[in-house]
Amino acid sequence: MSYDIRPLQLHLQKNLEEIHRVFSANGLRYFMVSGTMLGAVRHQGFIPWDDDVDIAMPRADYERLLKEWRQLLPNHLEFVSAEQDENYPLPYGKIQDARTTVIEKSYRQYIGGAYIDIFPLDGVPSGSVARWWHFTRYLFWYKMLYYSCRDPYKHGHGVNSWVPLLVQKGFKRKTIHRHLRRILMKRDYDASPFISEHYNRQRRFFPREVFGTPTPLLYEGAMLMGVEQPHEYLLEEYGDYMTLPPENKRHQHNFFYLNLHRPYRDMQETYQRWLAGDIKELPESNAS
Repeated sequence: MSYDIRPLQLHLQKNLEEIHRVFSANGLRYFMVSGTMLGAVRHQGFIPWDDDVDIAMPRADYERLLKEWRQLLPNHLEFVSAEQDENYPLPYGKIQDARTTVIEKSYRQYIGGAYIDIFPLDGVPSGSVARWWHFTRYLFWYKMLYYSCRDPYKHGHGVNSWVPLLVQKGFKRKTIHRHLRRILMKRDYDASPFISEHYNRQRRFFPREVFGTPTPLLYEGAMLMGVEQPHEYLLEEYGDYMTLPPENKRHQHNFFYLNLHRPYRDMQETYQRWLAGDIKELPESNAS
């Protein structure tokens, strides 16, 4: 679906500022990363065509959030992850707004609220061979997770359906998550010279001092926390990061379904009926 992304950006910004207040008051470290960090430096806010927020937390802080989020976060914000829901389709968590509904991709068959991605930061090996093996194992299980969620017949009933069918028959999703978690948590963030967000299919890593101490940066009029060495981070992440990409490379999420005014729990039964084919259409999306 296409939509005006500014209302979503402003909604996420309010939640991000609330998260910043909670984390700061409780000694939880976080950093803006990826497109959010780029937006802070290049636009002092959202990249105009970007419609998500990415932050990362050192593993110890991430694990504390996992255990204490019900006491820390306001009632409308929920921390969701594979550790709490074996059907969760990603190797990192999200803080989602329970007052809203988002279905990111129909094949994941997962419904939640408008979210902010929360990436755990973990150590990676210092040696190049050990680091290659670390990322190879991680990316193998990440791909397995993708196949465990994908509609096997997305590209027809031929050869392309065989791998996801085999993965879904041979592995429970919680088993895949267990393998991923074991790989990611092997090395302590605070004792490792090199760290990674393990962002999707990337093999990218950084000297830990690039992240350093969370450092205030202006973002949509609020002071939020970024990495200590933004130039070094963004140069590695994007190359010539101050140059705008051509218009045909400026992509937004185009979520399968988005409603900023309907709680996702009110949509769950309707979504399951739609998946089963009992109803033909979902209620009208509304991002404004």
